[in-house]
Amino acid sequence: DTVADKMMELRKAGEPEKLMYMRGRYSSTATDLLYGTLPKIYGTPNYFSHSAICAEAEKMGPGYTQGFFGYRDYDLAKTKCLVIWGCDPISSNRQVPNAIAKFSDVLDRGTVIAVDPRMSASVAKANEWLPIKPGEDGALASALAHVLLTEGYWSKEFVGDFKEGKNLFKAGATVDEASFEEKQTHGIVKYWNLELKDRTP
Repeated sequence: DTVADKMMELRKAGEPEKLMYMRGRYSSTATDLLYGTLPKIYGTPNYFSHSAICAEAEKMGPGYTQGFFGYRDYDLAKTKCLVIWGCDPISSNRQVPNAIAKFSDVLDRGTVIAVDPRMSASVAKANEWLPIKPGEDGALASALAHVLLTEGYWSKEFVGDFKEGKNLFKAGATVDEASFEEKQTHGIVKYWNLELKDRTP
């Protein structure tokens, strides 16, 4: 009764959009009735499937970066340096059996670096563990990007380079966007000026 009373209270107040329905994995009841019919009859546009943070979201990364909207796995058979950032591919990932089968070969062939605040199964097997504080992923990523640019470690064949050939990415210094000729990226200097120039390690 409590849930129904609260729902009716929102309807009577003319605020059905304040109801949000979130569901987990699929079942005929959750899909057809609760997810498919109830929100539409009730009048709320706010209903979300777990796909929003799972399967469909996973497709967006390669979709927007590589033009491939689909599930993919990583080329662990050829990987020489595996950076595991906030995930645990040998215990929770879409392709767990593949990761388990190939993980020891990656360790034999190269290096595994894990960035994670918790000691996971993958962390336990990694060559290097960066146990960052929870929520500091962005700071680490920005610091890494800052160093890659100031030290000139970006791929000039892919990203492009300064027209005069001299690296103008210096800590704290704003760079003229016209001084850089980009190839396959867009806005690297703008991003440097807005975000990265002060993000030293």
